Amino acid sequence: MTTEMCMLVWSVALGLIQIALAASGSVAQRGLGWAAGARDGEPKALTGVAGRLCRASSNFLETFPLFAAAVLAAFALQRHDGMIALGAQLYFWARVAYVPVYAAGIPYLRTLVWTVSIVGIVMVLAALF
Repeated sequence: MTTEMCMLVWSVALGLIQIALAASGSVAQRGLGWAAGARDGEPKALTGVAGRLCRASSNFLETFPLFAAAVLAAFALQRHDGMIALGAQLYFWARVAYVPVYAAGIPYLRTLVWTVSIVGIVMVLAALF
């Protein structure tokens, strides 16, 4: 398996972990009844770490399709070079770092880590041209 495909697989695992963390925070604040129910009406807003974990998960879900598309395009085009591998690694490790940085509420570092993940996607994409 190429490095970028490995990073794609690990990113899927990371996404599942983030969903689980966000769900745990939601259940802790809203209760199991809300989580298991029909969820009609407006939910109580999540606060603190639970809210940040939920937003981090949503942010991952915004960037992951772009990363996956770029990596799968590289795979389909049989492009496997150092720039693609490095870009995929930057994306994955930045997304790993993003979770605790966002959960801790560190604003400028969070933005920097997010930017590194975007640079990773752009590197994979740029190597395809």
